Amino acid sequence: MTIRVLKTDPLKHPTDLLAVVIFEGEKKLRGLAAEIDKALGGIVTSLMKDEGFLGKDRETLLVQTHGRLPARRVLFVGLGKEKNFAIDTARQAAALAVKRSHEYAAKSVSFPVGKALRAPALRFNERAKAISEGVLLGSYHYTVYHGEETQKEHEKRRVEEVVLLAPDAASAKQIEAGIAEGRLNAEAAIFARDLVNAPASDMTPQHLVDVAKNIASSSKRISLEVFDEKEARKRGMGAFLAVAKGSDIPPYFIHLVYHPKVKKSKKVFLVGKGITFDSGGLSLKPAKHMESMKTDMAGGAAVLAVFSKLDAVQPKVEVHGVIPCTENMPSGKATKPGDIARAMNGKTIEILNTDAEGRVALADALSFAVKEGANTIVDLATLTGSCIEALGEEVAGLFGNSRPLTKQLTTAAESAGEHVWEMPLVKEYQPLIKSKVADIKNIGGGHGAGSITAALFLREFVGETPWAHLDIAGPAWAEKETFPSVPLGATGFGVRTLIE
Repeated sequence: MTIRVLKTDPLKHPTDLLAVVIFEGEKKLRGLAAEIDKALGGIVTSLMKDEGFLGKDRETLLVQTHGRLPARRVLFVGLGKEKNFAIDTARQAAALAVKRSHEYAAKSVSFPVGKALRAPALRFNERAKAISEGVLLGSYHYTVYHGEETQKEHEKRRVEEVVLLAPDAASAKQIEAGIAEGRLNAEAAIFARDLVNAPASDMTPQHLVDVAKNIASSSKRISLEVFDEKEARKRGMGAFLAVAKGSDIPPYFIHLVYHPKVKKSKKVFLVGKGITFDSGGLSLKPAKHMESMKTDMAGGAAVLAVFSKLDAVQPKVEVHGVIPCTENMPSGKATKPGDIARAMNGKTIEILNTDAEGRVALADALSFAVKEGANTIVDLATLTGSCIEALGEEVAGLFGNSRPLTKQLTTAAESAGEHVWEMPLVKEYQPLIKSKVADIKNIGGGHGAGSITAALFLREFVGETPWAHLDIAGPAWAEKETFPSVPLGATGFGVRTLIE
C-alpha cells in the first residue's frame, strides 16, 4: 500500500472513496461535510436522518456520489463526542475506513487532513501519523498459509493507495513527516504480528535466530550473539535450560545490540519471552488452552520488531534485545514438578509447576541484563492468565520498581493507543513465593494475585536496576475485533509503545 500527501481540494479530488469524519451531536453538518451535502443536493442530510446516523464512535455511513463529485463514494465515519476525542480516535477511524474500503473493493482511499478533522490540539504530523498507522494496521491480513484462491480474492479487494489531502504546502510537509513516522510504527507492529501468527512447527527457536540474523546483517549498527545449549550451560543459565529440557528442538539465547553514534550512552535492555510453543511441560495444559500457545513468544517477537526499525529510529542509547528461545514440552527428560534449577545470578528456583515456565526462562534473561550492566530493563511476556482475569484481553499489566520508568511507559502506551494499567508489587505477597527447599519457588502459595506474584518473582532477578514488566498475556492475541486497528489473531502489542 502506498501512502502519499497531495495538496488539493477534497471536492475536486478523484478517488474510489473519500473518508470524512463527523463528531457526534452536531445539529447540522459543518465544514467539508456540509459542502459535500450541498454538492449532492442534500442527500447526505436525508440519508443520515433515514439511517439514524449520529456520528457515534465507529459509526459509518456510505454515500454514492453518482458522478456529482470526482470521488465515487463518500464514507462518513463517526468520531463520537468531540470532548472525548484523542489521538487514538483518529487512528481507529482511519482503520475502520480502510476496512470498509476493503468491503467495497475500493482501490484508492483519501483522507482530508485539514478542516474535516477539527482537532486543534493535534498538529498535522500527528494527524497524519495516526491515519497512516490506522490504515496500515487496519488493512492487515495474514494470508501466508491460505490457498491461492483466497490470496487472489484478498488481492482483488486490497486498497492500493491512500492519499492524505493537505490544505496547503506548509501542512503538506508536516503530513509527509507524519506519514513516515506512522508507517515505521505500523510496519514494526506488523513484523511482530507475522512472527506470532506463524505456526509453531515453523516458528521454532532456530527460526527466531534466523530472523535476528537477518536484522543484524541488514544494519551496520546492530550486532548479534547467539548462545546454544552448551554456551548457555557454560554461562550458568540453569533456569532457562530447565525449561528447555523436555523439547527435542534445541534452545537458543539471543542477544542483539544496537550501537548508537554516541559512544558513551546508557544501556537499555528489552527482554522478550520467546517460548515458541508452550504445552505446559509435564504440568500439561488442557487441549483447549494449548490451541493458541504458539503465541507464547509474542514478547520476543516484539523485541525483534523493535530492532527491525532501530536504524530508522536512531535512538541515542545503546539498546539490547534479549530473547530466551525454547519450547516447553513434556518428555522423559523434561523438568519435573519439584525439581530445582539454579539461575545465572546464583539463586535457586523450586519449579512446582512446569506451566509457569516463562518466568523461569526470564530469570536468566534478566540476570544476564544485570550482569551486562543494564541501566534500564523492560521485559514483555505473555506471562499469566491471572492478568487476563484482572484486566481482560485488551489491557496489559504494568509492573515495575521505578515510578519514572512506569510513568514513561504509560505515557508512551497512551500515545500508541495500547492499553496498559499499572499494578502493585505488594510486599505482603512476597512470602507466597518463598520456598522451603530453595531460594524461591515459581508459583504463589495461595489463590489469586497470580500476576503480582509472577512479577515479584521476576523482581528477584533485576536487583536495583530500574525495571518494568509488561504482562501482555491478554492483548498479544485477539479472539474478537474490539478495535478496528487490531485484527483477529496476533496484535503486535507493545511494539509501538516501545518505539514511542
